[in-house]
Amino acid sequence: MNLFANYNISNPFNGNNKEKIKEITNAFYKKYYNDYNKRYLILGSSPERKGTAITGIPFEDASHLYKETGIIIDKYYINKSSSDFLYDVMEQCGGCEKFYKNFFMNFVCPLGIVKVNSKGNEVNSNYYENKKLENALYNFIIDSLKKQISFGIHTSICYCIGSGENFKFLTKINEQYKFFDKIIALEHPRFIMQYNSKDRNKYLKKYIDAFNNRS
Repeated sequence: MNLFANYNISNPFNGNNKEKIKEITNAFYKKYYNDYNKRYLILGSSPERKGTAITGIPFEDASHLYKETGIIIDKYYINKSSSDFLYDVMEQCGGCEKFYKNFFMNFVCPLGIVKVNSKGNEVNSNYYENKKLENALYNFIIDSLKKQISFGIHTSICYCIGSGENFKFLTKINEQYKFFDKIIALEHPRFIMQYNSKDRNKYLKKYIDAFNNRS
């Protein structure tokens, strides 16, 4: 996929570590998704360049993946606080096995996006950063959502991680394509842990209530 100047796609399945990524994802998805259960979709915006864009597993960090798969991922300890928050949510929902039996976590845009800044460094970007980028990725996003739903997804509710631009965009395209009956917005764990850590328990309860009340 070609974007435009200063923007690049980050795809762990085509990178230098693609064989290890296959090993990680095979172990993880065989452990938690080797069945025919229908699940509810939880969508972030897009993978971070040193997060899911490295591991291939949404919202997981190295220490958690090591416990789950036995595979060591070197130099991957970014955003552990966000991952820890989600693990607390999972534990409160009955543990990882029960959680993943009911939910599938992914992204509105499943490929990572990086921007080369004025200093020549790669930084995280999101599909909604500007209209030109959003338009370049639009058809890919629509096709990706259709494919994710075809995996066996309940369409009565979708959970959106990111209550700002990600929720706004997902709501807009849902009005046109009618993917889901309802979309529930949840604040991003990074926003919670970085800017609102004193209210962590309030947001934790919001997540748990949303996931436990799916009617």
